[in-house]
Amino acid sequence: MGKLWEKIAREIEQSIHRRDYTPGDKLPTEAEYARKFMVNRNTLRRALAHLQQQGLIESTQGRGSYVRRPAIRYTIGKRTRFSDAMRSQSLEARTQTLSLTTKSATQEVAEALEIPVGAKIIELKRAGYAGDEPVSLSIHHFSHKRFPFFAKMYGDNMSVTEALQNCGVLDFTRRRTVVQSRLPNATEAQQLNLPRHVPLIITRAWNVDSVGDPIEYGMALFASDRVELDIESNRPTEH
Repeated sequence: MGKLWEKIAREIEQSIHRRDYTPGDKLPTEAEYARKFMVNRNTLRRALAHLQQQGLIESTQGRGSYVRRPAIRYTIGKRTRFSDAMRSQSLEARTQTLSLTTKSATQEVAEALEIPVGAKIIELKRAGYAGDEPVSLSIHHFSHKRFPFFAKMYGDNMSVTEALQNCGVLDFTRRRTVVQSRLPNATEAQQLNLPRHVPLIITRAWNVDSVGDPIEYGMALFASDRVELDIESNRPTEH
């Protein structure tokens, strides 16, 4: 017959497969499940722990259990493009422009772009979607002195790559990536449809042109419950 916790785990798993609960949904509380299955909490917790080990749910003490979203692999390599990463997995990629402003460079941005602190920069904020699911928020910084017409070029096609090409940068590559994590604030959680207890994966990127001069300093915030990062190592050149 199997153990009681195994039977409970199967029933909860079946309810997820039937889509009684969809990815991101909060499951009933331990007390509600305990009453439903007429078991003690220790038995129930063993069932939930099994489902978490299987990658079906995420449980956090004090916050409850949620149906885990399937992970999207996002490859970070020499050339990292959001649309390419989504299309490689047969996902429809789209971006939403949240803001495009001109402001003064902070010390962090100035150092990354190798410009004076307080120099004029262009800041572009976007949300990235895989189908209808928000998966990332991104912030891009460019030197206004180098790209005075970036805003116009971006407005013509809403593509960073094409805007840079129209500004004379035919190709750019990633020189460095730093990965961090933290919990989302209220705005980020709302934009990504993300529970406040689920961490963000944050990447900071330094992109350069063909001669190694900095052209962009960016930050991307990924929902860790639906994205996994695949960081490519430098492969040896084949002869």
